Amino acid sequence: MAFNHLPAGVHDALAPLSVTPVTHSMPMAKNHRSDRPSTDTASRPSPSTVLDLLASGPSRASRITHTEHLPPREGRHAVWPDRIRSEVIAAVQAAGIEHPWAHQARAAEHALDGDSVVVATGTASGKSLAYLVPVLSALLDGSEAPNGRGTTALYLAPTKALAADQCRAVKELSHPLGNAARPAVYDGDTPVEEREWVRQYANYVLTNPDMLHLGILPSHPRWSSFLRALRYVVIDECHTYRGVFGSHVAQVLRRLRRLCARYGASPVFLLASATAAEPSVAARRLTGLPVVEVADDASPRGELVFALWEPPLTELQGEKGAPVRRTATAETADLLTDLVLQDVRTVAFVRSRRGAELISVIAQERLATVASAADAEGAPSLARRVAAYRGGYLPEERRALEQALHSGELLGLAATTALELGIDVSGLDAVVIAGYPGTRASLWQQAGRAGRSGQGALAVLVARDDPLDTFLVHHPEALFDQPVESTVLDPDNPYVLAPHLCAAAAELPLTDEDLPLFGPASPGLLPQLEAAKLLRRRTKAWHWTRRERAADLADIRGQGGNPVQVVEAATGRLLGTVDASAAHTTVHEGAVHLHQGRTYLVKELDLEDSVALVEEADPSYSTVARDTTAISVLETDVEVPWGEGRLCYGSVEVTNQVVSFLRRRVITGEVLGETKLDLPPRTLRTRAVWWMVTEDQLDAARVNPEILGGALHAAEHASIGMLPLFATCDRWDIGGVSVPLHPDTLLPTVFVYDGHPGGAGFAERAFHTAREWLTATRQAIASCECEAGCPSCIQSPKCGNGNDPLHKRGAVRLLTVLLRGAPEGQESAVGEGAEG
Repeated sequence: MAFNHLPAGVHDALAPLSVTPVTHSMPMAKNHRSDRPSTDTASRPSPSTVLDLLASGPSRASRITHTEHLPPREGRHAVWPDRIRSEVIAAVQAAGIEHPWAHQARAAEHALDGDSVVVATGTASGKSLAYLVPVLSALLDGSEAPNGRGTTALYLAPTKALAADQCRAVKELSHPLGNAARPAVYDGDTPVEEREWVRQYANYVLTNPDMLHLGILPSHPRWSSFLRALRYVVIDECHTYRGVFGSHVAQVLRRLRRLCARYGASPVFLLASATAAEPSVAARRLTGLPVVEVADDASPRGELVFALWEPPLTELQGEKGAPVRRTATAETADLLTDLVLQDVRTVAFVRSRRGAELISVIAQERLATVASAADAEGAPSLARRVAAYRGGYLPEERRALEQALHSGELLGLAATTALELGIDVSGLDAVVIAGYPGTRASLWQQAGRAGRSGQGALAVLVARDDPLDTFLVHHPEALFDQPVESTVLDPDNPYVLAPHLCAAAAELPLTDEDLPLFGPASPGLLPQLEAAKLLRRRTKAWHWTRRERAADLADIRGQGGNPVQVVEAATGRLLGTVDASAAHTTVHEGAVHLHQGRTYLVKELDLEDSVALVEEADPSYSTVARDTTAISVLETDVEVPWGEGRLCYGSVEVTNQVVSFLRRRVITGEVLGETKLDLPPRTLRTRAVWWMVTEDQLDAARVNPEILGGALHAAEHASIGMLPLFATCDRWDIGGVSVPLHPDTLLPTVFVYDGHPGGAGFAERAFHTAREWLTATRQAIASCECEAGCPSCIQSPKCGNGNDPLHKRGAVRLLTVLLRGAPEGQESAVGEGAEG
């Protein structure tokens, strides 16, 4: 029997308690006004005062496990390089920005010198202006060419919303330049009649990697005049391009560079990144070019008060009688309500779409209840000033919410990553983070969203009932005393590289001279692609041989097919979409689906036509899918002795099937029942780390056959929960299986694997940090105060076996014995970490 956890494939597809990493660059015209007066500074309470008010309720103070105070910081000004056109400097000054910060001026200097550069400074530090000033100066020069488009620039954002928001900000800033700068968005929402104008006349095109991959590069002859004049490529939020998605984007950028070279252009890459370890290394991997790093943040910062908050235990019992904490969803909804009542402008960042919807609904209901109890005329309107924002909304719904947030009409927002990389959320007083977002870099990005005009801000991390969150709120040094992580991507992953070689050959026949651009693995893949009848060698070049579009071979976001349309059965109205890879777990028959505060039940999921039919309902529960997983070893790359046991890394095949779903009470998480499902299995070839123990080790750990399955299963759960401390991932990026006797290893074995085709670098990172990773895992289990295991240590929110069996003490003893055999200095013994 295999005990498992499979990632759902998309992060926001799972239980309401899950949360999501947050990163977003602030627009350029609003971040640098050191002289901008604050209209309400005197009346605005300090962040410490706001936190005291939040903690003043019954038993509230004991929920704060740690408070970190980050002092304010003065800014350091500089002057723009003298090569920047005076008209551009005047336009920036007209926007209220007298002088650049030192890092902005330095980045602009590199851009003018023709050096690709990454600006890796904090949230709201003005990264956008650092690249926009040299770009606008070049566009102004180019507008004086005979055709009016002697220079062009391409802007890439990870989301459509961010590109649209940046376009608005660029138009505002460049207004004094007249028609010299002609920005335009080109993405899936761009009307067909506008697309020709963009191709022919826009000189600053804002798009996303998906549109570049599927729309622009395959149609490059129609973009020839734009590509021929391409001077700058701006890559915003470049730290989000990690794992498999980042590896795909790296190959898309290599295809872009190849086509530009054919048209005689060699664009300079300007990248903006959140604070990260070695940003120039990640930027070089992403672009394939040397990249200069500007990471000394010279912008001012207000005081930040950062509180760690642990919800209390309830009287309820969960699976196997385990104690249950109040959910992060319910706790975050309470905090959002209280902050809105204090007129504190707040965003609550939530992992899941369902969680964002739930938090907004609960906050709205409580605000309405308070209004009714107080009989206050103005209070009912507060409920209307709270909303949810998530992916899957229709474009017009997203735009309306974005505008409401811009205008200040919205006071509280529960948002997923669809917002974090979406729009300007400057002017916030507080941020509530519903669960650790997976990396320290993401945590600081989220916390950095709060703070208006250099004033103080409050950030609150609300812990989920999960091993990692529990560990972190009781070990604040793991958050506040550790550096942020490196970005992991692998452009040489054959699952990524092969389809892009086909796409490149379809764009222009692929020659031997092109191959170094795509990396050292490309020559070895070409014969395989020829054998698969995808490419054919003619004279000196490889050609695409099929009628279908080669670009369609690469699913760069790993969504596994066409999105599933969510349709109201009674009216035929399209409510939104769900990624294909999430459909089995989120819109199966009987699933509860939330959309803009309304609750629906899924009546039917048609996988063939990619449609889920729903009807409005009012159930008192939410739903969570259960699955089963089997795993087989395809190839062992590295094997290291751990005492008598072994630690391995290699390729595996994972077969997963959603088999049932649980109904849980919305607020308490109490399980009400389980319903069987009949859905087809799915297969994933990926990379994994696994460890095996021998009979003698089991004897030494006093783990007999009756508790072996539970001990392995518990260790697997906890290790998955702790891995985000050591790899740039969170637990929804990875999966695991534990088997008392695996047919391939012939020993008790625990697997942890990447939840992406071909791997994403997370399991490899786990292999190289295994000693530290499994030591932290053992500590997290042993230090938990529960008797037999709980969600804070060994229970998993996504376990396909209903967290059965689990044996807490057996897991601690087993890991203790395993770690005794762990070799010292393993990283140097087996090679470098998974950073490449």
